[in-house]
Amino acid sequence: MGMEPLTKTEEPIMQILWDLKKGFVKDVIERLPDPKPPYNTVSSLIRLLEKKGFVGHKAYGKTHEYFPTISKAAYRRFTFRQFMTQYFQGSPRDVVSFLVEEEALTPEEVQEIRQLIDQKTSNPDA
Repeated sequence: MGMEPLTKTEEPIMQILWDLKKGFVKDVIERLPDPKPPYNTVSSLIRLLEKKGFVGHKAYGKTHEYFPTISKAAYRRFTFRQFMTQYFQGSPRDVVSFLVEEEALTPEEVQEIRQLIDQKTSNPDA
């Protein structure tokens, strides 16, 4: 089964679990902005994330401690590839071209990107 995108309600929960590394429902709620959602809502969302394969748990009696089973880096790669395919025909060149045309990159950033590319091409294993 492939990864699927997080919903707008799941993503903040996942971000918190990635930051915490592991935690109980109450730990997640503590980090959510006010007004805090009800305990049951957060608990249900975490169980849903577990069903989707994003989260695992360790049971302490009736209490569950949850932890991410998918790293933030793996999810970032997945969402970026999806974004690139959806908006840029899967072309990294088109992404960079867009950033340049939109003047979203400073001259310093362009220079840094050039250096990254030079490093990668002169040392492909780096």
